[in-house]
Amino acid sequence: MFKNRYTGWDATYDVAVLGFGGAGATAARFAADNGAKVLLVDSAPEGHEGGNTRYAGQVIASGDDLDDLKNYYKELAYPLSYDKELMNKYVEGLYKIPEYLEKYLNVKPFVMGKHPDSPVSKALYFMAHEYPELNGESTHELVAVHEGVADSALWKNLRKQVLDRSDKIDVFYETPAKHLIQDYESKAIIGVQIEQNNQLLDIKVNNGVVLTTGGFENNPEMVENYLGETSLKPIGSLYNQGAGVNMAQDVGAKLFNMANYESYGIFHGLTPKPKDGQRAQFLPFDWPELHSGSVFVVGDDGTRYFDENEIHRHGHIKDHGQWRIPNAQLHPHVIFDNKKFNELNSDQNAPYPEFLEAVIKADTLEQLAQKIEVDPNELKKTVADFDKFAQENRDYAFNRDPKTLESFDDGPFYALSFVQGLLNTVGGPVHNKNAEVLDTNNKVIPNLYAAGELGSLMGRKYNGGSNLAEDLIIGQIAGENAAKEKDIEADATTSASKHLLKNNEGDVFETGPNQYIGKSNSGMGNEIVVRVTMDGSDIKDVEILKQSESEDYGAKAVKMLPKEIVAANSTNVDAISGASVSSGAIKEAVQDALRKIN
Repeated sequence: MFKNRYTGWDATYDVAVLGFGGAGATAARFAADNGAKVLLVDSAPEGHEGGNTRYAGQVIASGDDLDDLKNYYKELAYPLSYDKELMNKYVEGLYKIPEYLEKYLNVKPFVMGKHPDSPVSKALYFMAHEYPELNGESTHELVAVHEGVADSALWKNLRKQVLDRSDKIDVFYETPAKHLIQDYESKAIIGVQIEQNNQLLDIKVNNGVVLTTGGFENNPEMVENYLGETSLKPIGSLYNQGAGVNMAQDVGAKLFNMANYESYGIFHGLTPKPKDGQRAQFLPFDWPELHSGSVFVVGDDGTRYFDENEIHRHGHIKDHGQWRIPNAQLHPHVIFDNKKFNELNSDQNAPYPEFLEAVIKADTLEQLAQKIEVDPNELKKTVADFDKFAQENRDYAFNRDPKTLESFDDGPFYALSFVQGLLNTVGGPVHNKNAEVLDTNNKVIPNLYAAGELGSLMGRKYNGGSNLAEDLIIGQIAGENAAKEKDIEADATTSASKHLLKNNEGDVFETGPNQYIGKSNSGMGNEIVVRVTMDGSDIKDVEILKQSESEDYGAKAVKMLPKEIVAANSTNVDAISGASVSSGAIKEAVQDALRKIN
């Protein structure tokens, strides 16, 4: 939107960063470190910010040979076109990731290749070298901020870097950016319009606006238009709704990579079907029991459509020499027999305790086909073919490892509803090596920058850890460049705080007799605060006053664990299955409260 530069503004900042995920946190931090007063806004409520970075595996791509890394990422990008200068800048950053973590995040990096015997390194070896047939793959590496994954550790560090700079960075939650404000003559971005408490506010930005709003996973219209799919279910943040794409288009930005996305799940991006309005399951590891024996996956017509035992590559399947995510089926199902059901019906072999709760059971294949709405003849034929492949020790359809083939028994038979998981989209505005956004004529739009999954370099083939590395590398470039003073004529404006509500006031938690407050930052969300009531030496009550754990297993820990601590009169209780991180944080908060007893 255009604005007369001489009209009034609601506030003024040097830099505005739109989106508080990994890239946004990084951009805001480096803009502040370069002397800028920064506004950082996010559409999510406090505790649910973080974008996909919060929900990612927390591993970062790197490597110990720069030339090999350049060759590997060149082949990952093939056959798509890309900005070679930008790619070089990115890969040079990959090479320095361990140094980056020490210098900027104050941690000793956990380089998985240097710890081959670690359970984490063993579990993620396949992801460190996700495309072993490509040149340069052997040098590729995964790095983390500690020996752990899928625990929000990287995100919490990035968030802390922002909050530690609260004198330079104002953070506002539930405050979506609506429009970029562009000078009519120069086409420079001079501000941003945000919405706070149902009020539209025009914010003057002196030096630069950074788009870090993530993708459009939760915008069904964009998913259908750009990806051509209607049945994808998001795995990460529910607040990535394509705002950055819309804002970039409004000011004439050139878009690219709009048809590509990454997937994740047990079988090539497939994950158990979630309830409406919920995120799909992020299952970071595979379970051998689901890939071997009398079990396979069928699509909408009741036939198989890939090798179920093949190691997934963020949803990609080899398709006549190229790797592509398959067309998403509307209602894929995992099919298995009674023998496999009994095998999975144990804590040791199921991915998580509730895995089989939604199982569909039938005495015959005809009945099962009717229940899952596929052609009974096709399903019977698929089972018959699979049995023949098992007997002949050769999968003539998809070349699945014959050791994993086993004939079906006589029933009953089972099915589980799955969906194609949508990890993240990667399309967005084109930006150059300086993170500057380009218009449709490939000219820089002054004062506009982009970083993260919005306009990501990652295209046809994706290696795990690359997006988080992009957040750190390009986020730093965007923040530093946005902070530089610009030549756009300044105007008389209001003070930086006018009309903006302070969201980051400290919380006050009341206590009565024999009550103690405890806190922990070790959960999947932000701070957990508990109030513990004592009766002599006994724990009488544990109340959770503040938390933002995940809506699925984290919520179970929040509900169940306080009762178990009271019953045991101790924090020495078992973690809630599937919520070990949240459970540990709750216990830590209670322990913090107990230490305050005189």
